[in-house]
Amino acid sequence: MPGLALVTGAGSPGRIGLATAKALGEAGHRLAIVSTTTSIHDRAHQLRELGIDAQWFVADFADEHAVEGLLAELEAILGMPEVVVNNAGMGSITNPESYESAFVTTPAAWRHALETNVTTAFLVTRGALPSMIAHHWGRIVNVGSTTGVVQVNPGEVGYAAEKAAMVGLTKAIPLENARHGITCNALAPGWIASLAQTEEQRRHGLASPMGRSGTPEEVAAAAFLASEQASFITGHNLVVDGGNRLMEGLSGYEFWRKE
Repeated sequence: MPGLALVTGAGSPGRIGLATAKALGEAGHRLAIVSTTTSIHDRAHQLRELGIDAQWFVADFADEHAVEGLLAELEAILGMPEVVVNNAGMGSITNPESYESAFVTTPAAWRHALETNVTTAFLVTRGALPSMIAHHWGRIVNVGSTTGVVQVNPGEVGYAAEKAAMVGLTKAIPLENARHGITCNALAPGWIASLAQTEEQRRHGLASPMGRSGTPEEVAAAAFLASEQASFITGHNLVVDGGNRLMEGLSGYEFWRKE
């Protein structure tokens, strides 16, 4: 019987975090969904209307003590999670990604980028591991990006570095813990038509081999990685980009498609 799944960064509608939580809930997991704002309450209500057992929590994932407090509260109320989806750290409508070259990116901005994505995943994973080890079972899924792993866009030095670091974390965790029945994999979404997608990003999606952006639900289909059937898949970075990585240049593909 599926147990408790913790999904971070699930506070925004129409995005990967909520879609993944829904997929896990439909697979039978009880859910603990977490965000840095009380908007997470609305997402829990949406899931409950679908018949999914979802509890909501608010925490700052980049704060070590806040993460410890969250996990202690979870353990007391719901038990410790056997599935962790580290989705916190992606840009949002209210907190969009900024674009700065390496020459103007400040050390403070650099540290913030790493804390928002890599540190959050590290702290939550570190806190959940002892229980997973004790129960000899656990699934960790880190949501990253194709940026920094497959390609890089101008002005994204911090974002690219943090997403590349997510892959390193994804490889290190299972190397140390696979013998305990714990797997850790990453998702690398390409252009995704979430509610936070900009018009420029939408145009990039139109130039992909599939001629469109993906959907949050198509990324969430990789919730399979949290299942018993995925027990021998670990340390993998699954690119979910509709084949966008296959092109050397967008202009060349656009020319070919018109012929």
